[in-house]
Amino acid sequence: MEKHISVPFTKETAASLCAGDYVYLTGTIYTARDAAHKRMQEAMDRNEALPVDMENNVIYYMGPSPARPGRAIGSAGPTTASRMDKYAPALLDLGLKGMIGKGRRSQAVKEAMVRNGAVYLAAVGGAGALLSRSIVSSEVVAYDDLGTEAVRRLEVKDFPVIVVMDAGGNDLYETSILEYCEK
Repeated sequence: MEKHISVPFTKETAASLCAGDYVYLTGTIYTARDAAHKRMQEAMDRNEALPVDMENNVIYYMGPSPARPGRAIGSAGPTTASRMDKYAPALLDLGLKGMIGKGRRSQAVKEAMVRNGAVYLAAVGGAGALLSRSIVSSEVVAYDDLGTEAVRRLEVKDFPVIVVMDAGGNDLYETSILEYCEK
């Protein structure tokens, strides 16, 4: 099924998404990769506020290339999500409702998603130049010293993703394998 949704989104919106749905996001999402996640975890360990309120937000695991003239951002393809798995459950417990990346997730992340009514969305790896066309603006909001790994606020319009894991725990990676094996 194809859906157009606004971001950030609520638990109810997350619950309406099913593994396999094609989704187009419009609104605000944030980027964060390994180094930014590590800093956020260190801040949480010190009981400090995070640079971005996680409640109902979506994090895109991405580090962009430099923008070409006239563009908001350069190539903006997804990073392998499993690299953030040790940090994701804590952020989900703070209200994070969506993550965008590529590749499988750990059992701990799946359990935290179900517990918190969140979804994992996949962006197509290798299509960073095409994905960047859906990014209207990009602004560094934290950890500027990390360069491409800084936390950025992105305004997106019809940003294409696929629901890989839904809030009910359904995992497209697992169901697709089973369907393939049955054939």
